[in-house]
Amino acid sequence: MTYKFFTFFISQFFLHQLLSGQVYSFATQENGQQIEHRILMDKEYFVETQFTSNPNQFIKTLGGFYQKKGNDLMVALEFNSNFSNDSLKHIMINNQNQWEKISKNSLPLQGKWLMAGRVNGNQERRRDVNRPRKTMKILVDGYFQWIAFNTASFSFHGTGGGSYAAAEITYTETIDYFSRDNNKVGISLGFDYIKKGMDWHHKGFSSKGDPLHEIWTYRTP
Repeated sequence: MTYKFFTFFISQFFLHQLLSGQVYSFATQENGQQIEHRILMDKEYFVETQFTSNPNQFIKTLGGFYQKKGNDLMVALEFNSNFSNDSLKHIMINNQNQWEKISKNSLPLQGKWLMAGRVNGNQERRRDVNRPRKTMKILVDGYFQWIAFNTASFSFHGTGGGSYAAAEITYTETIDYFSRDNNKVGISLGFDYIKKGMDWHHKGFSSKGDPLHEIWTYRTP
């Protein structure tokens, strides 16, 4: 009886930790290569990305809204970069005992954000964030990932992620994986930012060196 209670307590504690937003990692081996699995979660959304170091290579990513079923997580995917091969739109997660927590401290801008437009000169050009074609950025405990996807066609258009730092008006991303160009891994990009209501204005230079002024808006369920 004591053992069962202890197991129940640990499981409930783990699920409580998920609700507050956490970042986890675990590794697998394939063809002699170690693959890192990085998981970003908040109270409702799950993202898992697989990549390697030495050499730097993006493998795949998937994510969506999840629900708890006992100790399992049932995820209704919004994106799956491997969809053309596996056709997965729903997954069940039950390997949490393999995960290692790597969360850093919570930072400003934590949450899910949708690309809402750009600023050219002094003119804002907004886009409809409710359309199927989305670019989302999720920030959890010092880690970030952006994903471009289409919820209607389930097409995948790219992703990148790594660690970030934010304080007052400065924001810095360090890239750990990038589906469009593995050579960008390791670089850091600095930006100025400001919050305006539900919007996050993000100004600096892209990984290609192009100037940008993006508007991201906080994603609500």
